[in-house]
Amino acid sequence: MKSRQIISCFLLFLLGTTHSHASYDFSDRFLFSPLEEGPWYDSSAYSECKKYPEPPLYSGGILKGADPKEQGNQTGTIYSPAFVLQNLTKNTKYAFSAWVQIGGADSATVKARLAIDNASIQCVGNVVAQRGCWSFLKGGFAPDSSTPYAVLFFQNSGDANVDIQVSAASLQPFTDEEWSAHQQNWISLRRKRRVTVHVTDLNGNRLQGASVTLKQRSREFPFGSAISETIIGNFPYQKWFVERFNVAVFENELKWYATEPDPGKLNYTLADQMLSFVRENQISVRGHNIFWEDPVYTPGWVRNLTGLDLVSAVSSRIESLMTKYKGEFMHWDVSNEMLHFDFYESRLGANASNQFFETARRADPWATLFMNEFNVVETCDDVNSTVDAYISMLRRVKGNSGMLEGIGLESHFTKPNIPFVRATLDKLATLGMPIWLTELDISKTLDQRTQAIYLEEVLREGFSHPSVNGIMLWTALHPKGCYQMCLTDNNLQNLPAGDVVDRLLQEWYTGEVAGQTDGHGCFDFEGFLGDYDLSAAYGSKIVNSTLSLFQGDETLHFNVQI
Repeated sequence: MKSRQIISCFLLFLLGTTHSHASYDFSDRFLFSPLEEGPWYDSSAYSECKKYPEPPLYSGGILKGADPKEQGNQTGTIYSPAFVLQNLTKNTKYAFSAWVQIGGADSATVKARLAIDNASIQCVGNVVAQRGCWSFLKGGFAPDSSTPYAVLFFQNSGDANVDIQVSAASLQPFTDEEWSAHQQNWISLRRKRRVTVHVTDLNGNRLQGASVTLKQRSREFPFGSAISETIIGNFPYQKWFVERFNVAVFENELKWYATEPDPGKLNYTLADQMLSFVRENQISVRGHNIFWEDPVYTPGWVRNLTGLDLVSAVSSRIESLMTKYKGEFMHWDVSNEMLHFDFYESRLGANASNQFFETARRADPWATLFMNEFNVVETCDDVNSTVDAYISMLRRVKGNSGMLEGIGLESHFTKPNIPFVRATLDKLATLGMPIWLTELDISKTLDQRTQAIYLEEVLREGFSHPSVNGIMLWTALHPKGCYQMCLTDNNLQNLPAGDVVDRLLQEWYTGEVAGQTDGHGCFDFEGFLGDYDLSAAYGSKIVNSTLSLFQGDETLHFNVQI
């Protein structure tokens, strides 16, 4: 009887859902769209150079059967290898991929670029291609307007004259509605879970018509913001922050130039006060950062050190910081912006970062240790921070030290290319490490409403991607504004970006769910992951309990006796 009861409840739940999807493991290579037509987005990605290319995604999409050729435009410019694209449409996202191999050099960064109407040229993907094997380029684009003619071509980003070979190219269009539907299905699979509550009496008899109420009181998904010393003693700001976020990161107060401006003169006063605030409010906190490779943000006295003096200083930095705060921070950004700067490695050797991670692990064994970098998802024009360059750096440090565990993406956007963002996340996901958007904002060169539009696009993409484990906004409030983007004015009144955050926080929250058990004593619902207060009532009897929803592929069954 018990088995039939559970199966009946599950079938009733499926029949009662407002939308349906096939049950699958996200690792499946090809999935079907929740819409009536069109394929599901293919999240396949590869970060190893292969002897032979894999088959094209979507069987090539609209490039099926096409071969890259030399193409010219009206101004006499020659693109090679290239594809001619016709009738690209607005409100469409194009997922692009290809396998690339080069000759004439051992390796080269190759960009896929889109020339529209013989005018504007946009980078839509990049790959570090090699001689003798095939590398996977994954990217995409979303045209601002419909255009009858465009050329998608490949270009070496360096000066070397290399021969670029392309195979198994694919271009698959998705309407904005399809793209959004895919996001919602991923959210349902990874950020929510189905639950069946079974209500019985003390003798195990099923109770039909019992009232069940659940109210979510905390979120599992980490969503937070940077804070600065301005939050100390600012009780309205503290209240505003606590009502929204479950994670914090200190904007500057833990950086070396802030904690030790002069040798041996340590000052953790501000960090201690900020840590007291997050502790009191049960907010998790990321540690940012131990070392910043940019010499501009390295203490002046450290820049003058060499040899053993520098070795001693960096060792003391890790020991003092992480011994003091052992167990307090969930993450540490151990090395910041190594793809763009190399202050420590240029002075202490190519393996200096390995030592940083090993020392940090000994000092705080339970913190997750991250590398943090910019312009990996923000643009594909920065040759220093291609996704392949980042993957190579992450593999090197993880392989040498074994201590690197997390991938930080700063996410300082101007205009986000959402298909490129998703493709880059797919490729980073091949490493099997947690990915966080660590410093998300939109450039202040844009007006506030445009900032809000782009912020929502990135937040939806990040929250829905199965490999993103957390999102941090870089929106610490200062009297003269924020680094790039503020959520509120100085009176804590929402700006457009703040309206977006509040609306999404509400959308990604179950709130209160109530109903009655059916003839099998079951009450079914689908809720966002997190902790819930549960109340079940039958007749004059009431039982209160708690329920924790954590990620899982199966329906969670919860038993209540009244």
